Amino acid sequence: MLIIRMVIFGLGLAVVAGTVVSAIRTFVLPRSAPDPLTRIVFVLLRYLFEFRLRRTLAYAERDRVLALYAPFGLLSLPPAWLALVLFGYTGLYWAVGVPVWEALRVSGSSLLTLGIASVEGLPGALLMFSEAALGLILVALLIAYLPTMYSAFSKREAAVTLLEVRAGSPPSAVEMIKRYQRFHGLDRLSELWMTWEVWFAELEESHTSLPALAFFRSPQPDHSWVTASGAVMDAAALLSAAVDAPLDPRASLCIRAGYLALRRICDFFGLPYNPDPHYPAEPISVTRDEFEAACDDLAAQGVPLKPDRERAWRDFAGWRVNYDTVLLALCSVTSAPEAPWSSDRAPRFRIPALVPQQKPR
Repeated sequence: MLIIRMVIFGLGLAVVAGTVVSAIRTFVLPRSAPDPLTRIVFVLLRYLFEFRLRRTLAYAERDRVLALYAPFGLLSLPPAWLALVLFGYTGLYWAVGVPVWEALRVSGSSLLTLGIASVEGLPGALLMFSEAALGLILVALLIAYLPTMYSAFSKREAAVTLLEVRAGSPPSAVEMIKRYQRFHGLDRLSELWMTWEVWFAELEESHTSLPALAFFRSPQPDHSWVTASGAVMDAAALLSAAVDAPLDPRASLCIRAGYLALRRICDFFGLPYNPDPHYPAEPISVTRDEFEAACDDLAAQGVPLKPDRERAWRDFAGWRVNYDTVLLALCSVTSAPEAPWSSDRAPRFRIPALVPQQKPR
């Protein structure tokens, strides 16, 4: 019997310790550290949301329902943690001699600081005090980090909203270049590349250390951080490949910052992609006809284009192949609104597996 109690004590302690580690990984650790418990909560909740939307085809309705997904997911974490702590401490109380049903009652009383049940003796008292403190800490973690999350969300959405002025709604790379040609001059695009290079760096940090942010939808149904990312990188790729203007290294740096950020977010969520793609070995989702139509549209607006369209296409595809797969994957997982060259060709949403997939080597 003593051995059984020792085993139960060890299991209970492991459950409590694992729950604490889960909370630390989710809200405290300032780096990309996927947590299995958080993933399970969000994936199971997504199944419930998709069941609710199984017959809903209109995007406006899907957006309205999915806007609740990330908030519900965040609010589901404390109950999941508290439930695990409850049963973990129940095992600890039973291991020190408290009857099983009384152990459950004492654990709930201590965890929720109700004070309706207690146990005698030093071991039991220490367990009660530690459980009460742990319950308060777990709830306080979520409350304390909500302002941080909403601050990062607000900063992200400010840039996404401003992009509508420059690239239309939904955002379009072609429209962005046309508007700059018409109102500002293409040389002013350098400022945009610098701004979005910093934005991509902040996006990578916030959406891997606080992953629920990836599923917080924009205040406007037709806005999305994913489609905005695609429009900016496509505009930089078009400018570098097809527009007859001095090569701007800031555009290249912006593309690199963008696809690195999207890849690392995909790494966090276990979304597969080829980490070392090359064109033409890897196809892209934008067709040659679509590229030609974009060039014709730019030329009609007076944008100077390079005469060698074949070379321009190869250069554009060489840039696009770096972020094509990850862009479409994130459009699918976040159910992004339709936008040209991104969510309009993304595969049907697939709920991520409970166990992240390994990246291909």
